[in-house]
Amino acid sequence: MRVLVVGSGGREHALTWALSRSPKVTAVYVAPGNAGTTAMATNVPIVADDLAAMSQHCAEERYDLVVVGPEVPLAEGLADRLRAGGIRVFGPSQQCAQIEASKAYAKDFMSTHGIPTAAYATFDDYAQARDYVASHGAPIVIKASGLAAGKGAIVCQTEEEAQRALDRVMKERAFGDAGDTVVLEDCLTGQEASVLAFTDGETVVPMVVAQDHKAAYDGDRGPNTGGMGCYAPTSLVDDATVERVVEQVLQPAVDGLRARGCRYVGVLYAGLMLEDDRFQVLEFNCRFGDPETQVILPLLETDLVDIMEACIDGRLDEVRVSWRDQSAVCVVMASGGYPSSYEKGFAIEGLDDAAALQDTVVFHAGTRCDDGRVLTDGGRVLGVTAWADTLSDAMARAYQAVEQIHWPGIMYRSDIGAKGLRERKDA
Repeated sequence: MRVLVVGSGGREHALTWALSRSPKVTAVYVAPGNAGTTAMATNVPIVADDLAAMSQHCAEERYDLVVVGPEVPLAEGLADRLRAGGIRVFGPSQQCAQIEASKAYAKDFMSTHGIPTAAYATFDDYAQARDYVASHGAPIVIKASGLAAGKGAIVCQTEEEAQRALDRVMKERAFGDAGDTVVLEDCLTGQEASVLAFTDGETVVPMVVAQDHKAAYDGDRGPNTGGMGCYAPTSLVDDATVERVVEQVLQPAVDGLRARGCRYVGVLYAGLMLEDDRFQVLEFNCRFGDPETQVILPLLETDLVDIMEACIDGRLDEVRVSWRDQSAVCVVMASGGYPSSYEKGFAIEGLDDAAALQDTVVFHAGTRCDDGRVLTDGGRVLGVTAWADTLSDAMARAYQAVEQIHWPGIMYRSDIGAKGLRERKDA
């Protein structure tokens, strides 16, 4: 079968890598892809959110399966367009994708369906939002309601910080139209975990649980990013807790959407805050996480194509999804200055040396090819992933690969997985 992956980041490279390993797949195409996907697929020069061009291309090529990676084309209705043209698509409809595209919608949805989440208030009026902050006090979380590439949540420890955050989001429009509406939330404490699940709109099958590291610098310091690395599985969420998350979060969400006439096909991602034996939902995402995908898929034993086709056909309950009894770590290597301003176009050295290491894959995110060289072309440039029998060995292997790679101004965290070592007995 011929498969198209939509997107250009590390998540899409990981999806391409996993799909290309299926014996059912004869060719993988990626639109638009990056320098890394060229090694195992054919890149198609169409950007992910050009819905008209993507739809026309898929109609002409008649792919057997299209996998939509990023949230923006899903939120804009790409899956709907393709399904209307008879294309088999792994990814939710535009209506279902609102669970990520609008944090205001998601919070109201959770409230309606009894899904545990922080107390909140929603505003599209700046003055009313300021008054709420003044009456609520700090700490408080200011969230742009729309899509903001994973950077739209600002945790404020003082009322002054909160008022500055409101100015940034609603007046300075740091996130554009995404900040027209804001969600103001109680600030939760604890450890974060990412629980992703496959679903066909009725059955929910959770994946191994990952822990992302969103802060830019070691020790969870610095500005929020799209993710500086992660590891899986995390012992923060044991099997019993995963069952509770399915029962209290994921299944009610899928059932609630279906009750609204919306069959959810794809990946549903719940970002959780954990404290003692309690959990609350920080956010829902309507797709594979990035960089969670880069550690989850290397641990998947079941053919990813079998799972995706079962989701599309509404028979996920017939598929046994199994996982390797190992740990995986992904270290994101970023451009200097990320998530603020940064330079592009630096030649990346050492990629072959890193990729030659055992059980190691270098997933490309912000890269491009130029005259045979691989150049930096984004904020998050690479996701260096390694797996091993223990978390400590996976960390050591990942950082051994990281040390082989160089370009001017490179930045990365040196403590990805360290939080897991404090929890796990196999360290």
